[in-house]
Amino acid sequence: MGVKDVKPTRSELIEIKKKIKLSQSGHKLLKMKRDGLILEFFEILSKAKDVRSELDAAYEEASRKIGIANAVDGTITVKSTAFALQSKPEIELESRNIMGVVVPKIESSSVKKSIHERGYGILGTSSYTDEAADAYEHLVEKIILAAEIETTMKKLLDDIEKTKRRVNALEFKVIPELQEAMVFIRLRLEEMERENTFRLKRIKG
Repeated sequence: MGVKDVKPTRSELIEIKKKIKLSQSGHKLLKMKRDGLILEFFEILSKAKDVRSELDAAYEEASRKIGIANAVDGTITVKSTAFALQSKPEIELESRNIMGVVVPKIESSSVKKSIHERGYGILGTSSYTDEAADAYEHLVEKIILAAEIETTMKKLLDDIEKTKRRVNALEFKVIPELQEAMVFIRLRLEEMERENTFRLKRIKG
């Protein structure tokens, strides 16, 4: 809004005062939202660091155990054991709300299984294959948790950035321009009042 586009009337002055008050109120709320989202982000960031290191450790453990199982039971046995699995893990994608930001909530079921649920005979495999299966089930659980946390972080970062832009636009553009327009109208109204007073004096004279 440029001052040239502003009508120097009392009704316009009242309207601009309302807009300034509304903008200042919105600016305050957006700053609170931005600060709240940043706090949430750093809280989740600390969890993400733990989950990422746990995920790396789970991957290394699973790789080590599958290597042992392949060496002891043979690659063919291990692969056929994997194909024996009847029920696959199920993942449900829900959502939750963090200060207006919709983030994913991933629910998983049937990841951890008993030996009987895996669909292969106990006699055909050694404990090494069972341990490898356990390790990979644990790894899948960590992957699901990491996916939820990292997607949440990305969504929070995007919203923090959007909120920061809106805060800055209000603080450095919208509110100063409205205040400038308000000052312009006040000065113009005072000037018009002086002109009218001078005109009235001349008429009386």
